[in-house]
Amino acid sequence: MLLAATVLISLAGASGCGSGERAAPPPPAVIRVPEDVPTIQKAVDRARPDDRVLVAPGVYRESVRITHERVVLQGADRNTVIIDGEFRRGDGVVVTGAGSVVENLTVRNNLFNGVLFTGITDPNFQGRGGSSGEYQAMDTTKFPAMRGFRASYVTAHNNGLYGIYAFDTRDGLIEHSYASGHADSGFYVGQCDPCDTLVRGNLAEHNAIGAEFTNSSAGLQVVGNRFSANRVGVSMGSDTLEALAPQHGAVFAGNVVTDNADAGTPEQADGGFGIGLGIGGGVANTVTNNLVTGNPTAGVIVTTANGFAPADNRLSGNTVTGNGVDLAFTGHPEAGATGNCFTGNTAGTSAPADALVGTCPLATAGSVGPATAPPGISFHDVPAPGPQAAAPVGFGGTAMTGSVVLADPAKTPLPTDPKAVPQR
Repeated sequence: MLLAATVLISLAGASGCGSGERAAPPPPAVIRVPEDVPTIQKAVDRARPDDRVLVAPGVYRESVRITHERVVLQGADRNTVIIDGEFRRGDGVVVTGAGSVVENLTVRNNLFNGVLFTGITDPNFQGRGGSSGEYQAMDTTKFPAMRGFRASYVTAHNNGLYGIYAFDTRDGLIEHSYASGHADSGFYVGQCDPCDTLVRGNLAEHNAIGAEFTNSSAGLQVVGNRFSANRVGVSMGSDTLEALAPQHGAVFAGNVVTDNADAGTPEQADGGFGIGLGIGGGVANTVTNNLVTGNPTAGVIVTTANGFAPADNRLSGNTVTGNGVDLAFTGHPEAGATGNCFTGNTAGTSAPADALVGTCPLATAGSVGPATAPPGISFHDVPAPGPQAAAPVGFGGTAMTGSVVLADPAKTPLPTDPKAVPQR
């Protein structure tokens, strides 16, 4: 009994305010640019986890790297806080600090990317899945996925590759953002399995491709966006140039995909033109309740790509009308393109005919004639966008922690207005 009492007294003494007790961390700080420090880079370098870097209106001619965890980079005004690469610097903002956030600002005129979130911490491999903007499959053991990121109310325009680019990441959110004038795509999520990433309420226009999702798989949800007036609206699929192929298990729901045949855009690398949504070698994806119209080659096409056959994809409840071919399935079941079902869609034309009447699974392949793409223009020359909607007063300011709350695709409504972003 005496021994037990002695132990309790000792423990109580150890929990007191002795000289060796570690002080509580200070509360999150707000670091103001340029009031407190002259550059954004110096501010994010000073920031501790959960600090907020608040940037005043101005043009900031720098490339920013956020390496600390849970740093919030927030513009005071989306349209007048501008990180400008001047067509000389590679990336606008590169984020390798887990849980960090970029919100309410504009990033423009970079040779590679507007905003890049990535688990690849070696700068030599941060261009385009590889060094100097060239693709290279990454070792996901050496570079595990960065967990936690958010881009909200970001305008990205006239960057040489991607506007907002998430590669080797998971547990992320890209929302209420805008991308135009990109020579590859406005938005990109690649090399993640699981992804557990939600892409919602965004607008991509006047890009080579509105959005690309390559080897981005379980838990990727693309919900309530508008992809219009690009060369190709959306590309989703598998590629050996990135790790984690084949692409599988994503959700594409409640989006508007219209009029993707804009000649005043950078040329698409594969020569694609006039396609709304293309699934190339993807597996077990859900495509539901989307409005797809005005794409002169094809509204939705499911096909083989890069040696991967599409399998077990489900397309249902979509309105796909007024396209060159509304619904197209060009994978060959005898070559592994099995289990694909197009059911309950509103459409006028299809290839093969079975895709229109809802045969499940599709047993034959159709064909779509090749598109003739007009010459492209430089990403430098795409007109800059007008002002975009700012973040609501009081929005954001906090780091991205925990898991993303994903949508229920069955409860995602079918859009009716082809000119609106469904979840704005």
